[in-house]
Amino acid sequence: MRRLSAPSETLDLTCRKDPCFMKFSEMEKMANIQAEINEKKLKAEILHLEKETADIAHPFYLGKKCEILQDMNRHLEAILKEKRALRKRLIKPRSQDSLPIEATFHKYLVELLTEAVTFIEKLESHLQAVRSIPEIPNIMKDMGTALTKTEVLVMELEELAEQILKWRELQKEVYFDSICNTDEWDFGLYLT
Repeated sequence: MRRLSAPSETLDLTCRKDPCFMKFSEMEKMANIQAEINEKKLKAEILHLEKETADIAHPFYLGKKCEILQDMNRHLEAILKEKRALRKRLIKPRSQDSLPIEATFHKYLVELLTEAVTFIEKLESHLQAVRSIPEIPNIMKDMGTALTKTEVLVMELEELAEQILKWRELQKEVYFDSICNTDEWDFGLYLT
């Protein structure tokens, strides 16, 4: 049995922390720190969402959009008010309202009109060419694949041609050998 010499030793023994309580306090601190981290992450996400939606919900941008819509509305109202006048203008031929052109410029106007007509005729093909620009990488890839396949087929065809030529030569040799053999047989027959 151990003997206690002073009351201070008794106090020291009671102040000693058990290892299980130390682990518990450490785990509690870790849980508190993790809770703080989660809270900070949540606040950061909220700030990020506010930043992303700021340009949509900000009164300045909403005001601009509202002004644009009001301008469009005023324009459409003006068109509806002048609907009858617009119909008359659209039905009336425009040739009477055109500006006169001096005779010296008629030649240039004819050239311009012919170029305009050819441009309009070729417009659809030009538009089709422009529309096909995004497809060019895929087309080039397909052409590369087709070229590779063609090269393989050419190599196989060359090999087949070589085999046919070898077979032909072999057949010639066999034919000539058989003819020579029959000639010898024929020659031998005539001797007997």
